[in-house]
Amino acid sequence: MPLKRQVRTAPRDASRQLPQLEIIIEIPRGSFLKRGSTGELDFISPFPCPFNYGSVDRYIGLEGDLLDAVVLGPRLQRGQRVTVPAVGAVGLTDRGMYDDKLICSAAPATPRQRFLILLFFRFYARCKGVLNFFRGRPGRNACDGWCDATEAISRAQPRKDENWTGSDIPF
Repeated sequence: MPLKRQVRTAPRDASRQLPQLEIIIEIPRGSFLKRGSTGELDFISPFPCPFNYGSVDRYIGLEGDLLDAVVLGPRLQRGQRVTVPAVGAVGLTDRGMYDDKLICSAAPATPRQRFLILLFFRFYARCKGVLNFFRGRPGRNACDGWCDATEAISRAQPRKDENWTGSDIPF
């Protein structure tokens, strides 16, 4: 059964320390090229990515690939490494596999940013469902909502293999 997450409306406890993570940028903000964590081109999007999209190479997400991360703010270069706090996460189900997307930013995400992030991932899940249909890859595709970054990180597994070459699951 997929994990369901509710959008939190209460403000975050300001005294709580946010996890700081090193993110490797795979898709710069504004790019049309969707690349995976191994650098291979997955697809060309008809819409530019509204965020810097990358991964945390220290963790493996529930679907077997590096833990995904979105970095808010100005465009960053592909391959750039940035250390930034994780202010939240979005749950996404792709072909029935739950996958956390960390949301990282130097400042807390505003309610408007959270709304736009969820709007993007709802749209992305629908588009991914269409793409998966044509690729013959069945399963549920949906945005499952906002969740706590620490919870998302706790679901991931620390990466033990320094020579990790990617997930066994085709994306």
